[in-house]
Amino acid sequence: MSASPRPVFRALERAEVHAVLARNHVGRLAYGSGAHIDVEPVHYVYDGGWIYGRTSRGAKLEATGTHWSPVAFEVDEIEGLFDWRSAVVHGGFYTVSPDHGEWERQAWDDAVRVLRRLVPETFTDDDPTPFRNVVFRVAVQEVSGRAASTATATPAADEPLPAAMADAPAEPAPAGSP
Repeated sequence: MSASPRPVFRALERAEVHAVLARNHVGRLAYGSGAHIDVEPVHYVYDGGWIYGRTSRGAKLEATGTHWSPVAFEVDEIEGLFDWRSAVVHGGFYTVSPDHGEWERQAWDDAVRVLRRLVPETFTDDDPTPFRNVVFRVAVQEVSGRAASTATATPAADEPLPAAMADAPAEPAPAGSP
């Protein structure tokens, strides 16, 4: 039996975090109220420095309110136990409504346009989730990410490292770790 390859852990570059956000459409929104923290899966679209999604009235809105509230958002891409990428966003959670002033109407229109890239029937008679009638967006203010890889290809001494590896120090897994 051959030994499992040792994973290399590293920080994702900012561009890599944005790429993970753009490639995916299901993430987890973490929010708090008092001493209670909750995490919920949500579908989303990442566009122009914002994460757009839909929800319905409930615990999330009770905790965050309808104006700014700090949240965290995470998206993972997993190919295997030691082959994955994880992107984390910290930012403000906002709901947008077509009923409050011109700038918010524009934000609503922009959000619906973006959400229709994922679900074209959004807010039409054929909407598959009409009960999700609250539009929100998260301002992508701080990003971070981590990755693990068991890829064994090592560049020759005179080959430059790929940009993603050159800027982030590699962190091998400790011996005996799972």
